[in-house]
Amino acid sequence: MHDIVIYSSSLCGFCHAAKHLLANKGLAFEEILVDNQPALRADVMQRSGQRTVPQIWIGERHVGGYTDLAELDKRGELEQLLHD
Repeated sequence: MHDIVIYSSSLCGFCHAAKHLLANKGLAFEEILVDNQPALRADVMQRSGQRTVPQIWIGERHVGGYTDLAELDKRGELEQLLHD
């Protein structure tokens, strides 16, 4: 199974929703908080091409944010992605 990494902020509702979705599925993930970390936030923005959090990676694949993760789950593709 691929590792899941989520860059998030403690005040972000979408971040909480993404972590809740993963936790409810029994999936472990590494959370990297970008609060008060301008260099880390800049790094994730450069890596993802996005300016918002959460930004989620499964293995080497950038999934996107919460809505992208939820759509993968809705289509039944999240489990497959974790095991590819």
